[in-house]
Amino acid sequence: MAGAALQLRTVACSAKKCGQRHWSKKLDMCTAEATASLLQVEETFSACLARIDALILKPLLQAEPTDQKGKENLKLFLLLNDRFQALWNLTEENYRILKQKCSTSESFCIQDIYTVWKGDLFLNLYIQYFITFANYVVVHGFEHATKSKSEAWKHHKTVLKQFLTDFTSETSMSMALYTVLHKPIRDHIMQYILLLTKLNEVLKEGSEKDVVTSAIKEYMKLESFVSQVLDEACFTKSLWKSLGYKFTDMLCVPERRLLEDSKNLPISASTNRSDRILLFDDVLVLIQGNSFQSFDLKLVWVDENCRKKSAPGLYGLRIVTPEETFFLSAKDPQMKAVWQWKLNQAVRQALNGKRDFPLWGKTGEGTEPPSCRFFTYVFKLEGKFKSASYEGEWHWGKPHGKGTLKWRDGRNHVGDFKEGLEHGFGICLVPRRSEDRYDCYKCHWYKGKMRGYGICEYGNDTVYKGYFKDDMRQGFGILENCSAEHPFKYTGQWENDKKNGYGVWEDKDRGERYIGTWLDDHKHGQGIVVTQSGVCYQRTFHADKMVGSGILLLEDDYIYEGNFTEDLTFVGKGKLSFANGFILEGTFTNKSGQGLQTHGILNTSNEQLDDRITKAQLGLEDFPVEKRWKGIYDQFLEFIHSGCKEETEESFMGFHIQTSKELRKSQEYLFCQRGTEDVSWKIEEILEEVVQHQGLESLPSYLEKALKSSLHPLGKLLKALTIAFQATYSGIGANKHLLTMAQEEIKYYAKKIWEFYQGLLRLALEQKGQLPEKHVEEDISDQKACSMVLPLILPCFYPELFMLYMLYHEREDDLYCQGIMDLSLFPDIKLLEFLDVQKHLWPLKDLTLTTNQRRSLIKDKCFLSATECLQKLITTVDPREKLVILQKTYKEIESTVSRVVEKDYKLPMDDLLPLLMYVVSRAKIQHLGAEIHLIRDLMDPTNQGGLYDFLLTALESCYEHIQRMRLHQRENCHVTHSS
Repeated sequence: MAGAALQLRTVACSAKKCGQRHWSKKLDMCTAEATASLLQVEETFSACLARIDALILKPLLQAEPTDQKGKENLKLFLLLNDRFQALWNLTEENYRILKQKCSTSESFCIQDIYTVWKGDLFLNLYIQYFITFANYVVVHGFEHATKSKSEAWKHHKTVLKQFLTDFTSETSMSMALYTVLHKPIRDHIMQYILLLTKLNEVLKEGSEKDVVTSAIKEYMKLESFVSQVLDEACFTKSLWKSLGYKFTDMLCVPERRLLEDSKNLPISASTNRSDRILLFDDVLVLIQGNSFQSFDLKLVWVDENCRKKSAPGLYGLRIVTPEETFFLSAKDPQMKAVWQWKLNQAVRQALNGKRDFPLWGKTGEGTEPPSCRFFTYVFKLEGKFKSASYEGEWHWGKPHGKGTLKWRDGRNHVGDFKEGLEHGFGICLVPRRSEDRYDCYKCHWYKGKMRGYGICEYGNDTVYKGYFKDDMRQGFGILENCSAEHPFKYTGQWENDKKNGYGVWEDKDRGERYIGTWLDDHKHGQGIVVTQSGVCYQRTFHADKMVGSGILLLEDDYIYEGNFTEDLTFVGKGKLSFANGFILEGTFTNKSGQGLQTHGILNTSNEQLDDRITKAQLGLEDFPVEKRWKGIYDQFLEFIHSGCKEETEESFMGFHIQTSKELRKSQEYLFCQRGTEDVSWKIEEILEEVVQHQGLESLPSYLEKALKSSLHPLGKLLKALTIAFQATYSGIGANKHLLTMAQEEIKYYAKKIWEFYQGLLRLALEQKGQLPEKHVEEDISDQKACSMVLPLILPCFYPELFMLYMLYHEREDDLYCQGIMDLSLFPDIKLLEFLDVQKHLWPLKDLTLTTNQRRSLIKDKCFLSATECLQKLITTVDPREKLVILQKTYKEIESTVSRVVEKDYKLPMDDLLPLLMYVVSRAKIQHLGAEIHLIRDLMDPTNQGGLYDFLLTALESCYEHIQRMRLHQRENCHVTHSS
């Protein structure tokens, strides 16, 4: 209504911008006559309003109601009086303006007729007045007013009757009041229409005529609106008279209007559901006996396409509400169509929050209300959501889209809904009964239950990050408690909300880590325990208890095989193997106060260090690498098999989310637009790029980019595997007896990542209608994984892996470092001589002398470029790059020798080893043994037998020779004497 008036004002302003121009003499006279007529009409109308105010409104306002109903009606009458005064003030103000214009000007134009250029203001005031008037009529306001027992009213009654006879012949005082308070005002609207119609008849075609025509239409709409408002008010008033007091007291609201009644337009609800159906402008009411049901129209959907009929020959409408669905049946299609139209109009206007202008005209905003809505509703019936308040988006009677559920007990859920159930990402808070804390679930939901990746912050300071299924922890997950009292962390497999399968448990209080299998939250099956002191053992567990014999690896490289207690005391039959090769086999006892005792045989025949003892490896046979972290691989495999649907991506692969803070700055996060980074790797784009970069030239760079991204599926997979690897081998888990486990695990990671890349490629090609390549042999696939993927993922695992290599080769590296320290005492020439480097290969030209220097005292000058090159070995983690550095070192040595002999010189093995040993001794790489073995274990298999393999073998020979080297006392004395 206000929009239409605003349009009128806009058109009028447009006419004003066209500029002032003189009208013809005839036109000027017509405008002057219209202005004079308007002035007379307004003067008469203002006088009428003054009499109404003095003789009706003021006496009625003096009434002093004693009952509650009278007090409520008085409040409504006060509002009606305010509307009346605003209308009167507008009339008076414009009358004065118009009178002043007539007395000071001889020419007139359209802008002088304020009913045109102030049309929006006029319309709004008239609309507000008649809506308030109708509200007063609905609650029988005039009937109650005339029954007032106040003395002021009784004294004024006779005068009032005389005044009312001038307007109406009605003998009923209430009807007379009803008439006098609306008829003069409606008549005045008609006078506006007549006046403007006469003016419009003499206007020529143009902007002025368009403005007046538009104004006439708006005032005619106003007249239609007033007529419909009063009809609805009388219709509703009659209903309240016919209904009993019980229904009236509960349903009667001043603003509520009856739009249709099944007694007037017959229609019936589902069998035995109601005797009468009432359609109001805000609710749909079904009356059955002495009870009724009401349905808010904002949450009513009308489906005309239902095929179900209540009975043969009836035409039905399906009515959908949040908790109930029922049918309305009419006897003929025309009656069904009328009810359908009225229902849809009422629902649409209720959703808009305002009635149409006019109420039932052709200017409505469409007959069909939207199926998607936003609203608040409290569930009442038994069910999952009983007593919960839902605020959010709806679709056909069910929560659908984004919304918030709140229960009275403090639970609430904010997130995505689908067809009435939680579906998609959501945040759920559940209060803990025993304490003033909450469990907070930030998870993906599927058909009302948690499913997929989620983060749960329990009220007891425990946090779970992992996968759910049917509201239970299922698949891979991490449970951690960082509290000061009992800190722990579990990383592994879950089933039916319990720890089941392979997993790693770290007890930070005890300073130990369990790596092994679980059953129903208990350690069960084979397991490895690693302690902070360096002791580790492998044992069979049953319901958290150790059973049978096991292997105990002590920090001094002793190995005990047999039975032992939880405090690591030997009991029963066992075998103790010493690092020097001795073996003690027998029966062990530990009596109180007597210490450990044994009865057995000590075998000393093999007195030498045994690597099988000092470097024993655990877990290889009992934990096949294929069975570790199966829960991680299963999620990614399921994601690919599902077709990589975008809506399920985070549900399957959410492990790139390191902390819940990213999800829970506030629950309103769910209603915010995602940032640009979140959409930088859309699934369709990923599949497209997989196809584009499948060639060998661009594939490595594509894989590198994908694995570095926390949003790409391959990057997410790598992140999850990194978390699992660190949980096993970092910190307490850094034990040399786990090196082979870690090494084969990383190789398997590369293989699985390559398989998942192949799966993405196959899916992308299938979606494009292309045939994927034939299945490659497993050996070839392993080579691809090793050569292409392993170097890309190794940096993620390198710190923990290299620590294991350092611990594993600690004894050899200590010997090597001692040899390096001894060799570092030699000046360059003495060292070259000591290492039997041929003299014609010595780079004496590089030993520049200064004052008081002798060539035999110079250190760290020869083969300097090769030495600096080899030192770069520790600056990279990629075995390929380490081999390239080794090759460059070889080239630098060869280049230096060629410069010395002044010709190209290819070093034979006899010359290379002494020179390389010289460079190694000067490079002083601290953990060279760990570096060499890491390269050997993880290098590309295609490099075996080639130049890289030859150079690595040469470096190994140097390393081993330096370990075995012993300097004679005579040479040491000679070095000291020379110095």
